[in-house]
Amino acid sequence: MNFPLTKKSTSEDDTSLIAKDFSEVLQENKRIVLLGELGAGKTFFVKEVLKQFGITDVNSPSFAIVNEYSGNIRAYHFDFYRLMNYEELLEIGWMDYLNDEEAVIFIEWGNLIPQALTENRVEISIKMFEDSIREISFLKYGN
Repeated sequence: MNFPLTKKSTSEDDTSLIAKDFSEVLQENKRIVLLGELGAGKTFFVKEVLKQFGITDVNSPSFAIVNEYSGNIRAYHFDFYRLMNYEELLEIGWMDYLNDEEAVIFIEWGNLIPQALTENRVEISIKMFEDSIREISFLKYGN
């Protein structure tokens, strides 16, 4: 998978295949920011990526702010939607999570606290259209 890239999805099966393709480059790109409206499929995408690494208990971190998963990889799944500011993120140990260089970090709604985003990251933007059609765009920042 080369970046930038845009893929079209017309079903959950299409999105699952796109997530599987992305999982093949995940070890090189460990900081992932997911953008999109409510219901766009951000959590579904993370769930499908992590399924490729033996992690099947993925759910939305909306109320917990962060979920931690272990399988063939270690992953942290954040949702910035309910956070008020960067200081609140720091209070829950954000820097400790970032310093875990072995782990993959997924961040939903990362655009809400841009100062928390690392220079090296992949942003995945999911846009919804009629009839369950999604446009999934990948943009890489940094090395």
